[in-house]
Amino acid sequence: MALGLALFGALVYTLAARGVASDQDRTLRQHAHDAAQMLETASDDSLRPHAVPAPVDLLARADVFVEVLDAGGAVISSTGQLHGRPPSLPASFLGSAPAAGATCATVGGPPDALRVCAERWVRLADGRQGLVVAGQTARAPADSLNGLRAFLVVSGVPALLVALLASWLVAGRALRPLRRVAAEADEIGRTQDFARRLPDRRGRDEVAVLTLSFNRMLGQLDETYRRLAASLETQRRFVADASHELRTPLTAIQGNAGLLAHGPDLPADVRADAARDISAESERMARLVERLLALARADAGLRLHLAPLDLAGLVSEVCREAAAVHAGLEVGGRVDPAWIEGDEDALRQLLWILLDNAAQHATRATVALSAEDGWARLAVADDGPGVPPSERERIFERFYRADPARKGRGAGLGLAIARWITDQHGGRILAGGSDRGAVFYVDVPLLRRS
Repeated sequence: MALGLALFGALVYTLAARGVASDQDRTLRQHAHDAAQMLETASDDSLRPHAVPAPVDLLARADVFVEVLDAGGAVISSTGQLHGRPPSLPASFLGSAPAAGATCATVGGPPDALRVCAERWVRLADGRQGLVVAGQTARAPADSLNGLRAFLVVSGVPALLVALLASWLVAGRALRPLRRVAAEADEIGRTQDFARRLPDRRGRDEVAVLTLSFNRMLGQLDETYRRLAASLETQRRFVADASHELRTPLTAIQGNAGLLAHGPDLPADVRADAARDISAESERMARLVERLLALARADAGLRLHLAPLDLAGLVSEVCREAAAVHAGLEVGGRVDPAWIEGDEDALRQLLWILLDNAAQHATRATVALSAEDGWARLAVADDGPGVPPSERERIFERFYRADPARKGRGAGLGLAIARWITDQHGGRILAGGSDRGAVFYVDVPLLRRS
């Protein structure tokens, strides 16, 4: 506002200054022309040199004066005086007066500077001629502009104060909601209550849009914070469970090794049992570490390499190997042709996990592979105690074990790895069954042939 007033005042003052200077020259020309016309019919007495009563003091006043000169430049009469005598005009200025019309110039220097206009006169009676000069102090335009300058200052300062007050009131009212938003944001940051939201505002003004965006950001931040907290809790529980699971075989190995190394003379059968226990627990710990490493790679974002794969051939091969490894488990079923895009090693591991799980809880496992509607379904059923419906989702969590009837010597990691492998293939794994046994369904997309 101040800049606008200053620019406006400067523009008005500049235009007024140009107008005042033009008006001064126009007025002086008119005075000189009027005097020249009067001198055309002037009497002899009026053309004799004479003093004019009460001439204007050009140093004190800004009135217009008229000075009449003869052809030689001698002063006949003057209505103004400068330092007690008629103003003296340079011969160069007098000689520049045209035969017709008037010429104007500024003569002298401050504080005696004058703005003068000269015009030639000719008396018609005898052809006598000379110059008539109309002039005024050069300070006259500045004196006229002093009032305008004072008016601009006097009117501009109150206008600026009024504008300042109005803008302060309007801006304060407009920014009050922003101050509330800032206070709410500081409070949320101090308390870390990311579930809290800013009060909704009606309308579509900038503050309402800012509030909506801030609430949306708080929602995303709250969701991220919850995921991070859940991830940290899962990691903490994972480390605790892994330590617990590793402690059991380590304790058994340490005890049996100490018995063999520092115990008294033992019978051969006791020594053989201790060695077998060490071997079994070592194998168990190796499997646990291997599965922990698999989950660690999954957490690190490892992606499986998928390629066209004959799933039916792989299932048949693993079923034959499982029947030989698990002598107490009867493995059978039906396998239909199915080609998929998958990772052979990972799918082999998945099927072994399901068959090992069946071997721990049942005496018979039925493996069925079918293809329908663009999906290959692998179903592994057993005749064990089954999985309660309330536990069928949680058994895929790490280190989680279902009802005691289905607890074995596993660490609860196999099904978690199976779910990760299935997810990597763009499929899903589900648990079902009844009291007469459990069944696991693995669905993966069939290979799209060209």
